[in-house]
Amino acid sequence: MFIDRAKIFVKSGDGGHGSISFRREKYVPLGGPDGGDGGRGGDVILVADRNMTTLLDFTYKRKYVAEKGGNGEGSKCYGKDGEKLIIKVPMGTIVKDQESGKIMADLSHEGDTYVVCRGGKGGKGNAKYATPTRQAPQFAEPGMPGEERFIVLELKLLADVGLLGFPNVGKSTLLSMVSKARPKIANYHFTTLKPNLGVVSMPGIQNFVIADIPGIIEGAAEGVGLGLDFLRHVERTRVLIHVVDISGVEGRDPIEDFLKINEELKKYSIKLWDRPQIVAANKSDMLFDEEVYENFKKKVNELGYDKVFKISAATNEGVSDLMKEAARLLSEIPVKDLEIDETEKFMPEEKKFTYEINVEDGVYVITGTFVDRLLLAVNVNDPDSLRYFHKVLRNKGIIDELVSMGIEDGDYVRLNDFEFEFLL
Repeated sequence: MFIDRAKIFVKSGDGGHGSISFRREKYVPLGGPDGGDGGRGGDVILVADRNMTTLLDFTYKRKYVAEKGGNGEGSKCYGKDGEKLIIKVPMGTIVKDQESGKIMADLSHEGDTYVVCRGGKGGKGNAKYATPTRQAPQFAEPGMPGEERFIVLELKLLADVGLLGFPNVGKSTLLSMVSKARPKIANYHFTTLKPNLGVVSMPGIQNFVIADIPGIIEGAAEGVGLGLDFLRHVERTRVLIHVVDISGVEGRDPIEDFLKINEELKKYSIKLWDRPQIVAANKSDMLFDEEVYENFKKKVNELGYDKVFKISAATNEGVSDLMKEAARLLSEIPVKDLEIDETEKFMPEEKKFTYEINVEDGVYVITGTFVDRLLLAVNVNDPDSLRYFHKVLRNKGIIDELVSMGIEDGDYVRLNDFEFEFLL
């Protein structure tokens, strides 16, 4: 089964919490703080692997979570860093952020890597908060949460040459004649429902990879049929071979077909439409009027396509010359990575802890991720820790904001389950 698109959930490991600990030994009953820092959470890393050819694995497992960092311990023991989670994907995989649709990475080459989620930073132990005036801090810093997001993996074939054309024009037959690929071949529309790859190996030319792109129909650029899925695979090819049924046995006009396919390419991508294109007039063995081919070639030449080959994929007539021309063009065109517009690139946002203040029945209620993190860090039953708590509120600007909202001495402030009387 060929799977070329998958959506998965990825989450890096949370950072370990800092430790609240004090040195206690036989002759040192009142030793100082020695809580160690928490370990860093594991990253989630995507790696391009040439041994993978589809995204089939991601239809069975769709949730990937890296290991958490270990918590700090006494004696200034640091927590262990979480193990990195390596996810292997096929070469040619585009990684997109599902929410924004922006491109995060293009993993085109063997061993290409991308850190899709970075592990959370470990929290500081109470040993780091000791000062000359605060010698026994009863609080430590919690670990930072890991990043999490849904991502979309899209596979774009890494082929040098793409076979283009309407269904049933002989693309699969041509692929089977020039390579060891054995695509399904039959005389009905949309025989090919997945791209097929083959390696062209002929005397006197450099080997290259050729792909039979499934048939494109009118409206493909707008998503008619499986159009967008099919067109996506053509993007990486350096040369296109446009296969046209010149025989007309199915009552189709070869010139009309040629124009329609190119119009779909142009709608989808100007860069793709402008790619070097060789025209293969196929099924010449079934052509009874030579003038049909001559008229076709003349019109195609007038449109600016000067490389037209009369072939028969079924009998192998003209196929060798066609492949040699494709190899010659490839030798003149450098391999380029997929170009990504700056507006399409994903820019990760800096992790911020936010809060919101509302007044409920005369009580000033502060909510948000900042509140959760602050309460996790302090011991509200310890005076020293409470002083640190109020210092953080002031430094964050929350005290000033409460004053601007009209709070007065004696009013109550609530953070989750913790409530205190406000005194300026």
